[in-house]
Amino acid sequence: MKYVTLNNGIQMPMLGYGTWDLRGEEGKKAIVSALEVGYRLLDTAKMYENEDIVGQAIIGSGIPREKIFITTKLNASCQGYEQAQKGIEDSLKALQTDYIDLLLIHEPYERSLEMYEAMKEAYQQKKVRAIGISNFQGQYYDNFIQNCGMKPAIHQIESHVYHPQFHFKHQMDLDGVQMESWASFTEGRKDIFHEPLLIEIAKKHHKSVAQIALAYLIQNGIIVIPKTVHRKRMIENINVFDIELSQDDIKQIQKLDQGQSLFHWYD
Repeated sequence: MKYVTLNNGIQMPMLGYGTWDLRGEEGKKAIVSALEVGYRLLDTAKMYENEDIVGQAIIGSGIPREKIFITTKLNASCQGYEQAQKGIEDSLKALQTDYIDLLLIHEPYERSLEMYEAMKEAYQQKKVRAIGISNFQGQYYDNFIQNCGMKPAIHQIESHVYHPQFHFKHQMDLDGVQMESWASFTEGRKDIFHEPLLIEIAKKHHKSVAQIALAYLIQNGIIVIPKTVHRKRMIENINVFDIELSQDDIKQIQKLDQGQSLFHWYD
């Protein structure tokens, strides 16, 4: 595993396991399996309604809590200072932990800055090790950065070979904010696994298309959190740190960039 040092000095794995749409016993089994395979960054959210099984999986795994990096996100139900305070306590309870490693605001809300005040307070109280945002595009990002008072450690946004958002990453780098990708495989919006160019590069490196897609982002300094319920693919996705894409590989993959979102949350 490779790690990145966030702007407050803590280290975060460059690759983790996304838990979006995992539910119930089957979801818990998938998370336990990911931990067994070697994942140590787990990404959940209130919006996913699965913080409870993430907590149960961690306890059931027998892995010491300090070895695992938990990310969760506050949703619209946490708008406002007191609401965010309650949301943080609820997440701690659901996850059965004394602290959250990374807490994000899931998307731009009208009262995001009030939420962030509660998050900063939780950070000072060591209930949270790092705080940040997600899906703050364009003016939402600019306004937040100008008024938040404490730079986010992470900004989690859509990023994949068809819309890597490298220009936006450059802005985040200038702001000292680490970029993290969701939808590294496009969540079915594009048939990435049958992309001819990626197949060609994958064959050259004796790797899979999925591994090349992840390595492309990681090599550009972006954290990734791919999700799969299949153990074989979990193993495949985590074994990417021996890939060294050439400058020509990167230039070729950059040609896939369509310059627009596949999801259009906040263009």
